[in-house]
Amino acid sequence: MYIHKHICISPQQGFDSIVSNNLQVSVNNQLSAIEPAYAGIPPGLLRRMGKAVRIGIGTALPIVQEHPQIAGIILGTANGGMEDCIKFLNQIIDYDEGMLTPGNFVQSTPNAIAGQLGLMSSNHNYNITHVHRGLAFENALLDAILHCAENPEKKYLLGAVDEISEYNFNIDFLGGWYKKETIASSNLYDSNTIGSIAGEGAAMFLVSQHAANAIGCVQAVSTLHSNDEKEVVNFMASFLQTHFPTTPPDIFISGENGDSRLQPFYTAVQEQLPHTALVRYKHLSGEYPTAVSFGIWLALEILNNRTLPRHLFTTQMSNQDYEHIMLYNCYKGEQHSITWISKK
Repeated sequence: MYIHKHICISPQQGFDSIVSNNLQVSVNNQLSAIEPAYAGIPPGLLRRMGKAVRIGIGTALPIVQEHPQIAGIILGTANGGMEDCIKFLNQIIDYDEGMLTPGNFVQSTPNAIAGQLGLMSSNHNYNITHVHRGLAFENALLDAILHCAENPEKKYLLGAVDEISEYNFNIDFLGGWYKKETIASSNLYDSNTIGSIAGEGAAMFLVSQHAANAIGCVQAVSTLHSNDEKEVVNFMASFLQTHFPTTPPDIFISGENGDSRLQPFYTAVQEQLPHTALVRYKHLSGEYPTAVSFGIWLALEILNNRTLPRHLFTTQMSNQDYEHIMLYNCYKGEQHSITWISKK
């Protein structure tokens, strides 16, 4: 499946490329998305949108407006709409089930973003939201691959969005998934404690089965549910044997997030790629269930830009044309994914 366009709203420079050394740092262990002006969204509509809906619509709308005939909207999210859901539930108590705000109710479900996109663009085609925790985006990606294979003449919008909601942040903090001590995102990988820093963002892609004008190609995606390190090692070994039997990928993008409990998985995987350049990105995005979408956006940036900032690499790399990039992500030690992105 080929990718023709990619747009991202992240804790860094909004729509712009993050191929720079001017990085935004975390505040109170949170990396919040930098929102653009949203010139394409009517102000009256924008005021009623929750953050997840704003960043999701704001990221996707330029693609939808440029390609109004897309055959489907395929999104992945784990916590999209959660903030509005909690607001609505609180209103039920505060107003004793009286006059409630309809906006919070309408935007309180994960499919609110895809649904609103369909309404705003009058798109009545395939519209779905995958909600599978740490594999939500990967399942959306697999769905898009299947649709492109079945309908090679059509284009689809593929994307993911997640927000830092107060409710989810507190639940995950109490569960030990965010660090108790305050650290700077720039020091994330030097930490040897449990937990990570919270992140949020949205990434959208225009995909099809045609190679013309493509900026990258999704060659393979594989997922695994396991908390066994040996199974993960075999999972990676099988992927490499199938897709890279003789020559390893040029770059390995790791989803390391500073959590000492997950580091053994990443170390075991990295040991199978001793001669591949290592890139890490969660000091840019923070940790959230669909952060892999940001990793794929970054992979496309790397494939299409030869000048790369030093902070991305663990070793000094020469500026060269990279052809093959592999991403590995582990979410909460249970959900694993590998994605292979290449030039067309």
